[in-house]
Formats: sequence, C-alpha cells, structure tokens
Amino acid sequence: MTSIAGFRFSAAAAGIKKNGGLDVALVVADEPVAAAGVFTRNLVRAAPVDVAEERVSRGRLQAVLVNAGNANACTGEPGLRAVLDTTAAVAEALGVEPSRVAPASTGVIGKVLPTEQIVAVVPTLVAELSADGAGRFAEAILTTDRWTKTATAEVRQGEQVARFLGIAKGAGMIHPDLGPQRPLQPAGPPHATMLAFVVTDAVVDVQLLQQCLERAADLTFNACSVDGDTSTNDTLLVLASGRSGVTPSAEELTAALVEVCRPLAREMVRDGEGAEHAVDIVVRGLESEAAARQIAKTVATSPLVKTALYGKDANWGRLLAAAGRAGVPFDPRVASVRVGDVCICERGLPTGAEAEARAAVIMRENTYAIELVLGEGPGEFTYVTSDLGHGYVDVNAGYRS
Repeated sequence: MTSIAGFRFSAAAAGIKKNGGLDVALVVADEPVAAAGVFTRNLVRAAPVDVAEERVSRGRLQAVLVNAGNANACTGEPGLRAVLDTTAAVAEALGVEPSRVAPASTGVIGKVLPTEQIVAVVPTLVAELSADGAGRFAEAILTTDRWTKTATAEVRQGEQVARFLGIAKGAGMIHPDLGPQRPLQPAGPPHATMLAFVVTDAVVDVQLLQQCLERAADLTFNACSVDGDTSTNDTLLVLASGRSGVTPSAEELTAALVEVCRPLAREMVRDGEGAEHAVDIVVRGLESEAAARQIAKTVATSPLVKTALYGKDANWGRLLAAAGRAGVPFDPRVASVRVGDVCICERGLPTGAEAEARAAVIMRENTYAIELVLGEGPGEFTYVTSDLGHGYVDVNAGYRS
C-alpha cells in the first residue's frame, strides 16, 4: 500500500470486537498538519463526531484515533467523557495537545466506549506506528465489511508528485449526507457507519482544502446508497503534510479527492450488507445537474428498483415510475432506458422481450450501469446503488445479537 510522506499508521486489538480482531487504529502526522472534514448531518450524532468537528474546525491536526465495534452514539455525558479521555491518552503518549487528536467510531449504538480497554493499547499503538502500517489500519476499522477499502491518486507538476491515500469502511447504513452541520435535518434510525480518511503530502491551504473536500464528498460519498439510512457517525477527514512541495490548484485538488473518494464510495456500495451488485444509475438530459441528481437519487433508493436489481429483472417500468415521482419535470414520451448497451425502453415504450433478456444477462455482472435519458438538456448525474435482497435482512435482523 502506498506510503505518504509525513504519516505513520498502527492498529491494535482492544477487545471491542466480538471476534477479538484489530479494532483500534491510529494515524499520526510527524507534526501538526492541515486538516479538513465533513460529518454526518443526521440530527442524532455520536460524541466523537461532535468532538472531531470542533477540533477539525481549527484547521490543524496531528492524529486520528479510530475504533470499530462501538459507535459511542446516544451515550450522553459518559460517552463524551470517553472520547475526551481516550484522545487525551493518545495526545499524552505522543506529546501533543489533545485538541490535535480527532476521534472517530463505528459499531453498535447505545454503548459507552470502553475507555480503559482503549487506553490500555495506546502504548502499543504508538510504539508500532509505521509508514507501512496503513494495511493494518484499514483492517482495524472494519465492522460488517467483507474487505478493506483503499484508493490512491496523484497530482504531478513537472518532476514533482503529490500523493493521496484514502482508507474507508462501510457496508450498512450507507446513505451519506456529509457536510457542515445543518440544523433541523431529518434523522435516520441508528445502526452502522461509513468512515473515510485521506492523507496526502500535497501543500494545501486549509480553507481551500475544506472547500474542495465538500465538493468531492458531494460527488462521491453523498452520491451513493446501500439502504437509504444516514448514520450517526459518518466522518470524512483529510490531512495534508505538505512534504511533497507540490501545491495543487483548486481544480487539481478537487479532482484528486474525487479520484480517491469515488472508488471508496463504490466499494462501500459493492460491499453493501448482503449485496451482490453495485449499479451506476446515470440520469441525463435534464435542465441541471441538481435535477438529474434528484431523479438519480430517487431511482437509486427505490426498494422496488433495488429488489429488481437483486432479481436481475430488467424492469424498466419500475425505473421510470421512480423517476416520475422525483418531483422533477420531464416528458415520459421521450424517455429511454438502457442497461449497459442494451436499450429496454425507447420513447417511453418497451423495446421487447429479447432486449430485456439481453439486459438480464448484463445484470448478472457485479457492476454495470443503467442509463435514463429523459430529455435533451445538459444536466446529468450518476448515483451508485446496490441491490437489496435476503442477505441484507439476515445481517441486520441480528446485528446486535
């Protein structure tokens, strides 16, 4: 896995996960570095989210402490104290200010973070920090995930290269709504989480980094869904050491962040609890990107569409019906629908059983695209979704047991 100049990683087993595996992870910068973040806008927010957002708002971090197996959400004052005590232990071991350590948690809601167990492994975490430790970090943050999720990107300026490394987890309760906190947002039911961390050796201005991160998140994590539920703990952090000497432009920085975040978002959807397919819902021909996004999101989160994906059923009627209730005007008489390169609906009418049979073959693939062309406008957007089948119920019916 790519190492990024100025950063070291480690992981340890604190006994939080039932299987006894790695469950606490640490990334440390050699010195305070530029930092930006976006967080869940669910009204029900975990204590580590509130603490991390406040500390990131200062623009400089030196470490991120992550645990899996316990979300530390809906835990009141004891949960907040656990966040402060565990990050303080890391800060003391590193010789840095506690405000330079951001927390992140994922797992079961309603249980206070086991402070003593985490504090007990802090010496190990610090002693085992390594530039090559990102793989263990990626493993430690998993919950119901079936595999680790990483991605890389580069910005080249002549002979110099700035590198980006992204690490994420997430498989259930995936419908991120990341950004600056907005009051009076509807809250989803508590369950699981997506976490993502990007480190880079690029030279960046903190304010620009925050702006570019918000745009990148909107095009990637905020454009994917497994089950339509937004977590209490969703967190995306970026830390930049500046060691490369490369200063990307706003366009280059945004493009690099998108290049890292998009495959991470796709992998979370592909790894959706019980999922067998990750599908791009591509909507074109609307008046604006916002209009296309609204339709793509509505189609991507439709239970009827998602169960059709599970059944490999080229049910174009469900796709158009979902598009039609999105609240965006278009003329159904000009609509066309494609699965891969197979047109199954043209000008609002079916193209026949043979086309649907060929589309069903494409729908057996792990990943593919469904395209809805609903007009001749410039607006287009892609939303990534998964199928919804029996496996999702099996995982979630017994999540806490």
